[in-house]
Amino acid sequence: MKKLAFVMVGAAALGLGACSGNNQDAVQNAELNQPSADQLNELANQAAMDAANAEAAALANQQKQLNEANAAADETKNPSDEQEQNVSGM
Repeated sequence: MKKLAFVMVGAAALGLGACSGNNQDAVQNAELNQPSADQLNELANQAAMDAANAEAAALANQQKQLNEANAAADETKNPSDEQEQNVSGM
C-alpha cells in the first residue's frame, strides 16, 4: 500500500512539474482579452443608465395606475349644508 502511495505521489509531482508558469503566450492572451478601464467604465455607466431608466419607467407606470385608481374611487358626493347640520342623531 505504501508503494502505491509513493507511486501516486510521484506521478502527481511529475504531472504538476510539467505545468510551467512561464508560458508568456498564455499570459499575453489573457491580457489581450481583458477590457480596458475606459471600456469597463463605459459599460458600468451604460448599465447604471439602463437601470435608472427602467426604474423611472416603472415608477411612472405605478403613478399612472395610482392616479387611475384614485380617479375611479373619488366619485363620492360631499354632503350638503343641511345634511352637515343634521347631527341630531349624535
